[in-house]
Amino acid sequence: MTGRFSGKTALVTGGAGGIGAAICRRLAAEGAQVVICDLNAKAAAALAGEICSASVERVDIADGAAARAMIERVVAAHGRLDVLCNNAGVNRRGDLLSLTEVDWMASFAINLHGMFHLCRAVLPHMIEAGGGAIVNTASQWGLYPAPGHIAYNTSKAAVAAFTRNLARDYAPQKIRVNAVCPGEVRTPMLESNLARTGRSLDDLNALVPYGRIGEPEEIAALVAFLASDEAPYLCGALVEITGAQAVA
Repeated sequence: MTGRFSGKTALVTGGAGGIGAAICRRLAAEGAQVVICDLNAKAAAALAGEICSASVERVDIADGAAARAMIERVVAAHGRLDVLCNNAGVNRRGDLLSLTEVDWMASFAINLHGMFHLCRAVLPHMIEAGGGAIVNTASQWGLYPAPGHIAYNTSKAAVAAFTRNLARDYAPQKIRVNAVCPGEVRTPMLESNLARTGRSLDDLNALVPYGRIGEPEEIAALVAFLASDEAPYLCGALVEITGAQAVA
């Protein structure tokens, strides 16, 4: 690894999940002090023990006051927060008539509002520091909606729009805001859904021109690049990482 994040602090929400854990491992391997934010404190603590240069925050990011307090704690503890990865998300399935109001509200509370709270809290610190990097996890489905996932698709489309707006507003302060837009990725969440539906991994692989779905480490590599000083002019980008998969 290159040590691109030596001396830097990164906060990753949903950090104990499949993609989030891969992001935490990658950033830590490249020298970052990583703050793992996840409601699953046990999984987050296990990951922190594995990668060593990490701490854990168990915070509901949908709670604005709790999200703001976490940012202040992180900055107080480390003196800086260079990278914010808004990765936490939920996928409540169903079309509009089968979806509950609770599912709709939860999708936006985590996928969009949590990101809003954290970005509002971290921006003053990044501005004072002379810059920073924010990487949001959107989705291919936020750009090209898949059927039966209206809450997830719409919330991730909002993440994409939020990313471009935030980048436009704060690029003059040297705050780079970008988003990754993954297709299907082999995570525990995906594997549990396969078990629920009776589909197989081979079924999903067959839909991807590259021949297989993505791996969490591949998304993490892209996040690390976008957050690093190797991407100084990338700002406001929505980067698809799908193996050329079309939404079906």
